[in-house]
Amino acid sequence: MSLFLYILTVLIWGTTWFAISLQLGVVPVEQSIAYRFGLASLVLFIGLMALRKNIRLPKAAHLRLLGQGMCLFSLNFICFYFATDRIPSGLVSVVFSMATILNVLNNRIIFGEVISFKAVIGGLFGLLGLALLIVPTLESDTAIRDVLIGLLLAFAGTYCFSLGNMIGKWNAVNKVDTATGNAFAMLYGTVMLICFTTFMGHPFQIDLSIPYLGALVYLAIPGSVIGFTAYLSLVGRIGPEKAAYSTVLFPIIALIFSSFFEGYHWNFLAVSGLFIVILGNVIVFSPSEFILRKVKRGVSAV
Repeated sequence: MSLFLYILTVLIWGTTWFAISLQLGVVPVEQSIAYRFGLASLVLFIGLMALRKNIRLPKAAHLRLLGQGMCLFSLNFICFYFATDRIPSGLVSVVFSMATILNVLNNRIIFGEVISFKAVIGGLFGLLGLALLIVPTLESDTAIRDVLIGLLLAFAGTYCFSLGNMIGKWNAVNKVDTATGNAFAMLYGTVMLICFTTFMGHPFQIDLSIPYLGALVYLAIPGSVIGFTAYLSLVGRIGPEKAAYSTVLFPIIALIFSSFFEGYHWNFLAVSGLFIVILGNVIVFSPSEFILRKVKRGVSAV
């Protein structure tokens, strides 16, 4: 079952980055996100009621889900949408793959888990690979300032996502039903987004074009209802560190879409960077004994 959830998450979330790019333009970013998670929350609640599930949760759970709504269903996506407006969506997904490393760090900060040597080595590989993947963007007509801002926004969104994973781990430990938790967290995230757009003084708008509405439905149903349910179920089954490893494969799918539709140009450095990012994450989740043997062999060879 875990393998099925893993593959489902990769296939769905690997394509949502391009769908996000189709929503940029007419409608304010926070409103597009609110429409997405408002629709997803509605679908989840209807499904739960149809299945006659008990949706009552303790107050402590609701407080955590409020935080999850901010980290997973509002603030992080504001960062991702604004980042996608400045850099190719595939590159945003590459930054998102660093969630594996951030989950390891946050597990140490929040839950006191020890950071292993392999996590440090894997993190360094990931940063090197990310730097190489940025090169094709810098060689284009895009202003370097826009690229840097886009990368910072993507990283901020990824860190929020990682914090949301930590809340998901707490939910799993306390036996909070994944679908019920998602429904409430998405609802809370939607309310936050509505408050934000009201505060900003943005009049509510909707783009009735087929690309926008198609992207909205895809992002709300497969991308949110199915994708987040599958992912957070993985968090409960195998933990946030291993579940986040699925983000390593997102860039492969997302960058293929970017190369066809957004003009992302591959070169030797970019291909090398992609493999190094994957290698870094593989190191993080490889058995410690395997890494130590490789390091010892390298030292012996020198």
